[in-house]
Amino acid sequence: MSEKPIHVSLRQAQDYRFHIQFDAQMPVLVSDEPAPLGTGQGPSPVQMLCAAVGNCLSDSLLFALRKFKQSPEPIQCDVEAEVGRNAEGRMRVLNMRAQLRLGVPAGQLEHLDRVLDQFEAYCTVTQSVGQGIPIAVEVWDATQQRLK
Repeated sequence: MSEKPIHVSLRQAQDYRFHIQFDAQMPVLVSDEPAPLGTGQGPSPVQMLCAAVGNCLSDSLLFALRKFKQSPEPIQCDVEAEVGRNAEGRMRVLNMRAQLRLGVPAGQLEHLDRVLDQFEAYCTVTQSVGQGIPIAVEVWDATQQRLK
């Protein structure tokens, strides 16, 4: 089965600032590079990449837990990207680290070990990005216990 292609439209507003239209029902998102290239009036492409990875991981974890009728809310995710020069001296995202936090203690969630073993495999964005950029994923509960 083939999914419908995703289409996003970008229009330059000024210099490195772009207006991004996802579809007619969504508001326009403004992106911009930080100084000295841009003015930082919106998220940079690297920040949007981090947001996409974190959002997908959060969605996948929530979906997997809800399959077992569990309520982990509120889920929080922080993603950090290391940007540096590759062997050719070009700027690249070298690696990423995502920390997900459950809104409840682990002891309140059934089937958590099974969910933690599987949820990443269903994250479309993270699995795709991870083919080119190493992504470390950690999961913590509300009591600050590291689960993964």
